[in-house]
Amino acid sequence: MRRRDFISLIGGAAVVASRAARAQQAALPTTGFLGSIRLEESDLAAFRRGLFEFGYVEGQNVLIEYRNADGNYDRLSGLAAELVSLPVRLIVAGPSSPAALALKKVTSTIPIIFLAGGDPIRLGLVESYSRPGGNMTGVLFISDELTPKRFQLLHELLPPSVPIAFLVNPSNQLVDDSVTSAQQTARALDRKLIVIGASNKSEIEAAFETMKRQSAGGLVVWQEAYLTQEYRLIAMLAARDAIPAIYGPRIFPEVGGLMSYGVSRNELYRLTGGYAGKVLHGTKPADLPVLQPTKFELVINLQVAKKLGLTIPPALLATADEVIE
Repeated sequence: MRRRDFISLIGGAAVVASRAARAQQAALPTTGFLGSIRLEESDLAAFRRGLFEFGYVEGQNVLIEYRNADGNYDRLSGLAAELVSLPVRLIVAGPSSPAALALKKVTSTIPIIFLAGGDPIRLGLVESYSRPGGNMTGVLFISDELTPKRFQLLHELLPPSVPIAFLVNPSNQLVDDSVTSAQQTARALDRKLIVIGASNKSEIEAAFETMKRQSAGGLVVWQEAYLTQEYRLIAMLAARDAIPAIYGPRIFPEVGGLMSYGVSRNELYRLTGGYAGKVLHGTKPADLPVLQPTKFELVINLQVAKKLGLTIPPALLATADEVIE
């Protein structure tokens, strides 16, 4: 065989193998993932663990098409339409209610698994928790229901006369309900409340300047997607200005925030991945009840508390799931 013929044979075999690989990949079921924010690698790892529990491994027997709004909720509608136009078996929406609402507007047939904080019944995503009824079901990370508890925890650590700031994202469709919940809680605690909005990094920095001008003695950060994405910036600014703050996700105290109270993110994403696996196996979303977490974790960064001159009551330390020393 001449060298030229041999090279041609090798090249032809490579083309055939490449086409076969593409054909095999195209035959795999595809899942869309509409993210409101950039996901941490640990979140994606937990999601993939949930898929694996039902026999699915990304790249081997399931493909995932990711779309990310990067905290800009105005982009969700276009990204949702883009995913629906693909041949996807289902779409995962999270971690926010706006992502699920964007998908609701563009499809009533493709199965949707959401990871959301708002009440899915009131938002029209499902008919009931036990019998969702349509093409949607999912997992709740229970945001607003925990706002009063976060205010109470911070209230116990501060002098009674200092105002508490509540940092929210006004571009999130659920902001009004969150502010109402915070106002009711502040009145019950006889605390002055300062509500401050921020939808981008410059507004977050400006929000902390407002807190200083209005002598805020503490801060509760609304647990929503974009503000969570900026956890490093927010925790840094709170430390810089010596403002005691409480958050939802534990990633805040892990990078220098005072404390957090909420549901384990790893558990939330694992459950979401598990529901995606069930739907890939053929279960209908209408037959999968909306999952509500029952275990919440309190994380306290004792090093930060000492820097702020705060004494954490022994009873509170005893109830913490983790104390960072």
